[in-house]
Amino acid sequence: MEKMNLVSGMRSTGKLHLGHYMGVITNWVNLQDEYNCFYFVADWHALTTKYDNTQTLRQDKIDVVLDWLASGINPEKSTIYFQSKILQIAELHVLLSMITPNNWVERDPTLKDMVKILKNKDEDSNIQLNYGLLGYPILMSADIMALNGAIVPVGVDQLAHLEITRDIVRRFNNIYKTDLFNEPKPKLTQIPLLMGVDGQKMGKSYHNDIKISDDEETTSKKVMQCITDRTRARKDDPGHPDGCEVAFNYYKIFADEQTIQNVECECRAGRRGCADCKRQLGKIINEKFAPIRQKREELSKDINTVYDIIEEGNKKARTEAEKTLQKVRDVINI
Repeated sequence: MEKMNLVSGMRSTGKLHLGHYMGVITNWVNLQDEYNCFYFVADWHALTTKYDNTQTLRQDKIDVVLDWLASGINPEKSTIYFQSKILQIAELHVLLSMITPNNWVERDPTLKDMVKILKNKDEDSNIQLNYGLLGYPILMSADIMALNGAIVPVGVDQLAHLEITRDIVRRFNNIYKTDLFNEPKPKLTQIPLLMGVDGQKMGKSYHNDIKISDDEETTSKKVMQCITDRTRARKDDPGHPDGCEVAFNYYKIFADEQTIQNVECECRAGRRGCADCKRQLGKIINEKFAPIRQKREELSKDINTVYDIIEEGNKKARTEAEKTLQKVRDVINI
C-alpha cells in the first residue's frame, strides 16, 4: 500500500533547543516509517518577521538540518529540503492568493501574535503588518498543497491554523470542479510542555533555552539556572516537587521512572537540596544528548555530505511539486 505524503516544516531559526527536540523532532523521527515524509526548512516564512536580520540566515538553515540529522531524521526515509529552493511553492502561493478571501487570512489565530512582534520591531513607525506576513497562511497552504500533503502533524493548539489550508483546498477543488488536492488531515501529537530555564516559554530570543548542540559545561550551567520550588528557603526544608516550575518538570521528561520517584521522595523529605537536584539533572540531560551531539559534530566535519543531502532533497521535492503544478496549470487553464 502506497504511503501517504506527510508535510511539515520548521523556521530557519538556527541551532534548535530541547523544546524543538521534544515537541517536534522526536515525533518526526517516529513518523518516518509510517508516511512518505517531506520536512522543509521554512526560510521564506522566516522573512515574514526577520526580513531585516538575514546576516546569519544561510548558516541558520544548515544548523537546523544538522540538528535534524543528528537527532534521527533519516534522509533515506525522509525528504529534507529548503522551502526557497522549490519555486513551485511560490507559484502555487500566487495562484491560491487569487481565490482566498481576505477575511480568511485575517482570522488566522497566529496573525495577531505575529503583528505584535512586528509592532515591537517598528515601534517608532506606523508599520504594523507587512504583506508577506498577511499572506503567511496562504504560503503555509502552498507548502502543504504543492506536495499534495495528506497528513500534517500538529498539536491541538495548531488545529485552527491547519483549517485554513483545508478551507483553501475545498475552495480550489470546488471552483475548478476537480479533486486534485487532498484535504490534509491533522496528525495530532502530544507535545510535552518544556519551559525555558526561567519558567517562560523556551525560546532563543528569551535567552532561556538549552540547545541540542550545547556542550556539557554550557548545559550544566544553564540547568543550574532553572527555577525550582520558590517556597523553599533552606536545603533541609521539605520541598514541593509539584511547585518546582522547571527543574522537576525536566526530570519528568528526561529521567527514568525510578529516578523521578527518588527525586520526589527525597525532595519532599528535605533530604535533597535544589542545587544537588539540578546538578544531577544536568548530568541526565548531558547523557541523553551525548550521542546526538557527537553525531552532529561528525556531520559538521563532513559538511559537503550535508549539502548533498539537502540538494538531493531539493530535487526530490521539486520533482514532486512540479507534478502537482502541472495539474494545477491544466485545471486553471493558465
